[in-house]
Amino acid sequence: MHWGLPVANTLDPTTLGDLLRVASAPDFDRWQDQIRKTGGCAQPIHLTGWTLTRDKASGQVLHTYSTQDEPGGRLRIACGNRRASRCQPCAYLYAGDAYRLVRAGLSGDDAMNIPAAVRERPRVFATLTAPSFGRVHNRPDTGRCRCGTRHTEDDPALGTALDPDTYDYAGAVLFNNHAGELWHRFFNRLRRELAAYAGLTQKAFKESARLSFNKVAEFQKRGAIHFHAVIRIDGPDGPGSLPPRWATTELLTRCIEAAAAHPYVTVKVPPAEDQPARKLQWGERLDARPITAFDSDDITEQKVAAYVAKYATKAAETTGTLDRRIGELAELDQHHVPDHARRLIRACWDLDRIYPDRRLWAWAHMLGFRGHFLTKSRRYSSTFAERRQVRADYRATEQRQALGLPEPDTTLVLADWRYAGHGHTPGESALAASIAEDIRINRETAREAMQDQRALEGA
Repeated sequence: MHWGLPVANTLDPTTLGDLLRVASAPDFDRWQDQIRKTGGCAQPIHLTGWTLTRDKASGQVLHTYSTQDEPGGRLRIACGNRRASRCQPCAYLYAGDAYRLVRAGLSGDDAMNIPAAVRERPRVFATLTAPSFGRVHNRPDTGRCRCGTRHTEDDPALGTALDPDTYDYAGAVLFNNHAGELWHRFFNRLRRELAAYAGLTQKAFKESARLSFNKVAEFQKRGAIHFHAVIRIDGPDGPGSLPPRWATTELLTRCIEAAAAHPYVTVKVPPAEDQPARKLQWGERLDARPITAFDSDDITEQKVAAYVAKYATKAAETTGTLDRRIGELAELDQHHVPDHARRLIRACWDLDRIYPDRRLWAWAHMLGFRGHFLTKSRRYSSTFAERRQVRADYRATEQRQALGLPEPDTTLVLADWRYAGHGHTPGESALAASIAEDIRINRETAREAMQDQRALEGA
């Protein structure tokens, strides 16, 4: 454990006192075991309740469990939050799931019924960006910003408006708010472009090919959303069927470029009060590159999966806004939100009464964006729910074997669970962070040992 003197010296007296209280409690070992099973979760969910397992045939009680004997009379389970700013351990697990889901759609995965033949499909990694809403501080190739400064990579001024009075904050949050609709229009147009290049009707296209995608949303430093997407062409029945001969990577790339620039791929926002009519569309910067199967300087399967997984655990908080819903504007002062993010949030507040159906204030902490950060088409690969179910089944099997219980189809489980709170006390939080660090170090040590072993085997 790392909660000894080195860590204790960094704690305030209140936290240190609570830490010593928790560590000296008679049920500390059991509390510690609970937190380890959550992976060191920073905001665990507290449950109270019981379970009872009976034999279906005889009615005999095989096992009982109650939280009455747990520390504080509660069972703590992982919160499952995907945001790294809220819970690093749960975000790590979420990123791992995201990596595997994306990678499965690129290289195949027998456990997900995705054949390795997807490596031979036309597939492109595309990035669709937002248009300009005004000049911002940046790091151009020349090295010097328009303001005359050479910004460092971590300069907080990067992405903020050069002239806040002329920057289109309203346009920026409206673009974020409509980004999901823009994506749907783009993807529908992409199908039409592919069908047109192949000389097919829409119906004939559906009978010969299927377009699949997996995309992740990323906030640029200026607070505008853009999408990174893996786009793949399969046969009509999905990854298990061969695409038609006309489907090539070059054709897919060309059609992506054509679809992104097509007039159809716009969303019109009508004028309202002091707001002008707007035509929202993707920015001019579009990156569409083929994905290679093996390691090279190009865009590889592993690089793409890692890139998507990284952004799956981040949200608008990377721009300086909050990582939870905002109740009132006064919270911005309380949390010292920087000026650029503050103006974007204020724009959500002002526009909410003008466009009430867009729910801009409810999503002000996301600078207007109201979509899910990682989405995919049905046939791309597996789902997060299926990944979670695999883990749940594994834990259930492990527990059943440890208790010596028969197969689940021969038993009946009765249960009653109730929510009893969440989170840690200050001392518990410090101890949980230490447990999470232990798990991280052990994980990295095991990974390095595996890499060393592979290197020896390959030598």
